[in-house]
Amino acid sequence: MKAIRILSVLPVIAFLLALTSCGGKEEVYYPKPRGFYRIELPKQSFRDFDSTYPFSCRIPQYAYIQPIESPESGGIWFNLVFPGFDGMINFSYKPVNGNLYELSEDAREFVNKHITKANNIEERLIHFPNKKVYGISYQIEGANTASPYQFFVTDSTHHYLRGALYFNHVPNNDSIAPLIERIVSDLDTMISSFQWKN
Repeated sequence: MKAIRILSVLPVIAFLLALTSCGGKEEVYYPKPRGFYRIELPKQSFRDFDSTYPFSCRIPQYAYIQPIESPESGGIWFNLVFPGFDGMINFSYKPVNGNLYELSEDAREFVNKHITKANNIEERLIHFPNKKVYGISYQIEGANTASPYQFFVTDSTHHYLRGALYFNHVPNNDSIAPLIERIVSDLDTMISSFQWKN
């Protein structure tokens, strides 16, 4: 009789346990934080670049020169392509013929187009008088700036070269900060190794 009574109470206890364990608080969902892909950077190494262009310099081993047909007489356009980074630096070379002020103001105008998206624009003087290499570099900080780094170099009498860094995707510079940092470091090496040919 006692065993029958215990067996009849067991379903009631199981039902009450199930009821109390299911009721009450709802489970709170916490979304995972947004993640970015892991960036593997190659070892930094350089090679000499010397061609028919009126200058020579050192460029990264993991980049290549892509010539572009220039729409201007006497001008030279080319890209320094970083295939592993999905980015490139657009270069335009122009001879100086009493137009240095206009050329340097054009470079400043290109930088100023980024003001609305930039948090800060750091301007740095490029000055290698022993090689007659002068100019200005612009580090453009901000998550949505299309070109995070631009510069120009000149000998102030014959040569002028402007460069601008771009990536082949919608700007999100916070997520690719290591790439930008590496390319800026590569460009610093390139600029410091710059030599005009005449």
